[in-house]
This record gives sequence, structure tokens and C-alpha cells, in this order.
Amino acid sequence: MPTLTQLTYIIAVDEHKNFTRAARACHVSQPSLSDQIQKIEEELDLIIFDRSQKPIITTAQGLEVIKQEARKLVDVGRQKKTPAGYFHLGVIPTISPYLIPLFIDAFAQSYPDVHLKITELTTDQIITHLYDDKIDAGLLVTPLYNHQLIERVLFYEQFYAFVAKNHPLYPKSIVTQNLLDQDSIWLLDEGHCLRNQVIDICAVSQNANTTHNIRFASGSLDTLINLVRKGHGYTLLPELATHGLLATERKYQLKPFRKPTPTREVSLVHARSFLKESIIDALQQSILEHLPPDIPSQKKKSIQIIDI
Repeated sequence: MPTLTQLTYIIAVDEHKNFTRAARACHVSQPSLSDQIQKIEEELDLIIFDRSQKPIITTAQGLEVIKQEARKLVDVGRQKKTPAGYFHLGVIPTISPYLIPLFIDAFAQSYPDVHLKITELTTDQIITHLYDDKIDAGLLVTPLYNHQLIERVLFYEQFYAFVAKNHPLYPKSIVTQNLLDQDSIWLLDEGHCLRNQVIDICAVSQNANTTHNIRFASGSLDTLINLVRKGHGYTLLPELATHGLLATERKYQLKPFRKPTPTREVSLVHARSFLKESIIDALQQSILEHLPPDIPSQKKKSIQIIDI
């Protein structure tokens, strides 16, 4: 049966009797809308719209599809307002290990009727899965500048430099971006939005290395932290990732930036056609309630939001 996105497109064409106007109303390209409708027609082995007519006519079979799916939407609307049901959340790897443990136990206890599945995915994978209705929402870094998706900004976390004890930055109490070099920085692997943000902050090359004869890029911030602990170079960490450092490391090896501080924006993101508002409202509330008190929840003049 049609996904929620496909049903939205079908209803829009039925209403506007024109693919171009329907695509404009759904804020998508006309080829994208047409491809999705053709895909569901092939899956159901029927013709939903008679394209030979001007204006376009919805076939009898197409009207039956719309009626059946509309009844399902009514059933969803009649469900109790208490959050319940299946919910699939995609989370990027540089957020998941630091944020999920803060709220997941409390969420499970508060909402026992919600069956929450969490999958680590890259930003690009989350966006694609949202388009395809494979996940219900994503927890990732924004802004995405994507009018097809809704971003619920949760918080802002500042970046810090985590430096080895033998690094030139170690004696500094505050670092500035012009002091960051590309010869001693550890980066995440390509595909991680945090890698691009760090490169922008440091103004370093995509091929930056801490050693001349070894090129290493990790998929884990914890690996980069351990490399610095062993006395090699430096890396940049978002604030939540710094909470697992030892007290002595936070005191001597963690260096704040001079204001305005490079900062990333973290949001819950979902498609515009969305039926599980009660669950995502509960997720949003649970996350905000369990954030550390030093994480800013709103924009301030002292921070500088870094694009992904």
C-alpha cells in the first residue's frame, strides 16, 4: 500500500488535477512526485490517474485507493492521545552514544506503550529514509535547508579542542581558530557531518593528517579521544562528547574557544506529512528534560552556529 508520502502526492494530484500544481503544493519537484506515483501504480498493478485527460482524472480504482487510505488515517486520528505504537528513530553516530543514554530509560518508563527502535545512520541516510518512510524521525545536526522536512531544534552544543599534553595548544587557556593547524588534527571519516564542521572551523584540508606517512580517519569520536590520550595531536569535540572525559582531562586538555564559540545545532527532524505527533512530542520533551544544565537550549550572541 502507499506510504504516507505517496498518499500525500496522490491526494494532491486528485485535488489539483495537475501534476505540476500538485508538486508545487507538496514542495517537491514534479519528476519526484510523478516517479513516486508511478512506483505505487506499478506496485499495485493499477492506474490511479488517467493522464490522457485534461484536466487529469482520478480513475475508479484510484478513488478506491484514496478512500481506503483515508479510512486508515481516520483510524489513526481516533487513537488515544497517549503516545503509543511503533516509532523508528534514526540518530547520527556523533550524537547517539552521548545523548541516547541520558533519556532512554526515563522515556521507556514514562511511555511503556511506545515501541521505540533506534538506528545509527549518517545524515544522508536519515534524509533518504525519511523520504522513503523507512524511519519516523531523525536526531541529527541542522540546519538542513530542506523545505520538505520539519526541524524541531532541541539544543546547541559548543565545540572544544581536546589536545594532547605535548601539543603546542596545551598551555593555552583559550584557543582561537587561527591557532588550529592541519598537521596534527584527527578527523572523523568521510560521510560524517561533524567532519565537515570541524574542517570548516579549522580551515584545514580534507586530507589533513597528524602524521606524514599515515592517513587515518575514524568513524568514532572515542577513537579520536584515545589517540589524543596517547599523546598524538588534537581533535574537536562537541560538548556532550566531553562529558565522558576524566576530570583532569577536562581541566587541562579541554580548551574552550574564544567567543563567538563554534557551535552545532541539534534537532529532531521529520517529514511534513506526519501522523505520530504525540510520540515525537514525548521524545522532544524527554530529551529536553534530561539535558545537562550547561547545554544551551536557545541561541545566544556568544555562539556561532556552524553549518553542516
